Amino acid sequence: MDHVTEVFLNPDVYSSENVQDPVFPICAEAAEILAAPDFDPVAVMSNRQEPDHGRIRQYTKKGFSNRRTRTLEPWIRQRTSELVDAMLAGEPPADFVECLAHPLPGEVVFRFIGFPEADDEQLKEWCGNRLAFSWGQPTPREQVEIARNMVAYWRYVRAFTASKRDHPGDDFASELLADHAANPEDLGYREVESILYGLSFAGHEPVTLLLGNALLSVLADRSAWDQLCATPERIPAALDEVIRWNSPQIGWRRVTTRDTTLDGVEIPAGTQVFLNLGAANHDPREFTDPESFDIDRVNARNNISFGKGNHYCLGAKVARIEARIVLEVLAEKVPSLRLVDD
Repeated sequence: MDHVTEVFLNPDVYSSENVQDPVFPICAEAAEILAAPDFDPVAVMSNRQEPDHGRIRQYTKKGFSNRRTRTLEPWIRQRTSELVDAMLAGEPPADFVECLAHPLPGEVVFRFIGFPEADDEQLKEWCGNRLAFSWGQPTPREQVEIARNMVAYWRYVRAFTASKRDHPGDDFASELLADHAANPEDLGYREVESILYGLSFAGHEPVTLLLGNALLSVLADRSAWDQLCATPERIPAALDEVIRWNSPQIGWRRVTTRDTTLDGVEIPAGTQVFLNLGAANHDPREFTDPESFDIDRVNARNNISFGKGNHYCLGAKVARIEARIVLEVLAEKVPSLRLVDD
């Protein structure tokens, strides 16, 4: 935990500029698709260095205000209830990810941005598998499909942003455009487009993973699930332990800007550094008996799954709200929920 924290808190030495780059080289055909002249999003959040990162973050942070999250919460509960009811209407067993954990986070971030509901299914299709593209080893055929989706989605976002400029509403996109109009030299129009483009990926797949991991964690220990059903006010603390014990984001990346030393290890400039967040969350110096899942762990919130320092995840609060509501609705509607055998 100390090592990961030190890297996060020294962005001048450990740059974030590589975090969205694919870990493994992509095939020539996918690279050609992404070389389209009009596919030109700029780095704005997780992969933008200071001082520009701080300049942009002051505007994105405003969008995650308490007012907007309070506005979203009733909608999230209603939509969760609808998805749970639809899941229960089918024959068991149910695929939780397909029925709820994948559609809900996408729809939440789409409503937050201001995308019309009529476009949801197309947007979910375009935004899928981005993590596989960045972190995994998809086949050349899969890479081509993901690359095409990325370009199509960028073109959609650009058209959507232009429409919002002419017809603003009460949504995150309109707020960013208003900030751009008031401060055009400080927040560029292309930066607004790029923020909206990146936010959909950041707010979708990681939250899907959080919801799936939450169910795997609490249902594997029947006593934990029974306790949460009986006392749902314990769900937020239990989710902190889920995020620590079975983190939805187990790794992150940095690249050194100059020669440095970390705990006696010399690291040359230009070195790719992998931050094992999952290991840090299981550091026995930080967490007693770290391999045990304990919904009453008093310091579970000390986990580092959402990062630390100037790049701490903007959407952490919204992700926690979504996960809390999902577990609350499931505990109320289907306390008999269990994992399929094996």
